[in-house]
Amino acid sequence: MKKVELLAPAGSLEKAKIAFMYGADAVYAGTSKLSLRTRAEIDSDTLEDTIKYAHSIGKKVYVALNIYAMDEDYEEIKTEIKKLDKLKADAIIASDVGVINTIKKIAPNIQIHISTQANTVSLHAAKFWRDFGAKRVVISRELSKDKIDYIMKNKPKDLEVEMFIHGAICYAYSGRCYLSKYLANRCANQGDCAQPCRWEYNITASEVNNPQSKINIDYDDKGTYLFSSKDMCLIKQIPTIIDMGVESLKIEGRLKTEYYLATVVRTYRLAIDEYYKLKEENMEKKFDYTKYLDELEKVKTRGLSEFYFSNSNNQDIHDLDGKSENMNYEYGAKVINKCKDSTNCYIVEIKNKLSIGDKLDVLIPNTLDNKEFCIEEMFDIDTNKKIDTINPGKKGQQVKLVIPFNNIVETGSIIRRKK
Repeated sequence: MKKVELLAPAGSLEKAKIAFMYGADAVYAGTSKLSLRTRAEIDSDTLEDTIKYAHSIGKKVYVALNIYAMDEDYEEIKTEIKKLDKLKADAIIASDVGVINTIKKIAPNIQIHISTQANTVSLHAAKFWRDFGAKRVVISRELSKDKIDYIMKNKPKDLEVEMFIHGAICYAYSGRCYLSKYLANRCANQGDCAQPCRWEYNITASEVNNPQSKINIDYDDKGTYLFSSKDMCLIKQIPTIIDMGVESLKIEGRLKTEYYLATVVRTYRLAIDEYYKLKEENMEKKFDYTKYLDELEKVKTRGLSEFYFSNSNNQDIHDLDGKSENMNYEYGAKVINKCKDSTNCYIVEIKNKLSIGDKLDVLIPNTLDNKEFCIEEMFDIDTNKKIDTINPGKKGQQVKLVIPFNNIVETGSIIRRKK
């Protein structure tokens, strides 16, 4: 039985390695200037390294060229397409028909995936993209399960469908927004969104015949973040989505932390694998999503919503508070390497304040049974002197040190701190 693909974001080579370590089948990355996340850490060299690393372990990399391009962008686009063809990227993600046509001419053998920015919301549109040369369409996040199911049952067999299952949702329709350009002169459709939908706004009114008279309108404390959406979470719907036959499940978040990535990727990996195992044993109805939801709630969210998947009239999609939820845990550290002169000490990169006595969870791939650990000793990486507290946010403090972990970690392990 061919399993659905789990596709994770890779804003850097290190994040790609974390995604693969915790269960991703493939990652998507952007070019340095021509994707919708130009502030991610991937540049031409690290993109090459990412592709080489992924292929060395039998994984895939899809590269986004999904800006809406101006004429002056095309020389750079042509150069980038030639480079991606040479690097053997597994697919190029695009939305602009001019860009797609250029890919077809320059690199006819590379797969084309139609970005969610293209707003594919119907079987008719999916068929068009297939006839235009696409191997895959990333369907719009606004679609309900009934509409997705209709597309899956009637689409050409050689056309793959990818859908988002987790992550931040843009307030604008499938990300097509001009608010950032208007307010911050940073164009979202060319990869430079300032996320003004997350900002706090005041509402004012003026008398029609006296526009200079402005009055603040009173509202409660949940009426300010007018454009901010909750995060999508479809963990409960994994059985339904798999049974529909969707080929790829996509996690959003190229700018998220490695802790976020490890937590979310591992959770969906385990949920997917469990459901396939239950199907083989004819026990599908025993799938219990609650343990996976509990795990997902241990990273920062703006609240979780199924968006319009189960209900096209769903109103519970707005994040009116504008504040992150589920703050009982935070990114503690990342294991960099094992110390050469010790059997149980590891060099770790500190992400938040750590002190002797702090309780940590080591996130272990392929299981939700994390290794619990209490910090008893920490050592300066240069002097080997004991340290009681380290705060990477404090000026002058180092971010790497040595902690004895008794071999419960490995290089790349993500560690979270219980607050």
